[in-house]
Amino acid sequence: EEKTQSVNLLVTEKGFEPSTINVKPGTNVELKITRKTNSTCAREILIPSKNIKKELPLNKTVNIQTGKLDKGEITFACGMNMVTGVIVVK
Repeated sequence: EEKTQSVNLLVTEKGFEPSTINVKPGTNVELKITRKTNSTCAREILIPSKNIKKELPLNKTVNIQTGKLDKGEITFACGMNMVTGVIVVK
C-alpha cells in the first residue's frame, strides 16, 4: 500500500516554509503550497528532477504530487532559483 504524506508549504518573505521536508523512501509526497507574499520572486515552483513547474497564485493553494520518492534529496526552487528548499528522503 502506498503512503502519501501531505505537506503544507508556505511562501513567505523568508522563502519556502518549511524549507526542509523529511520523508521516508517510497512515500508519495503531496505538496500543498500557498504563496502569502508578493515581496519575493517565488511566484512559481520548479522541481527539476521531477520536471514539475507550477505557477503559484497569491493566497491560493496549489497541490503538487511528486510521485513516489527514492532515497536522496529532491530540490525545489522558485523560477529564478533564488528561493530554494529540499525534500530529504531517508
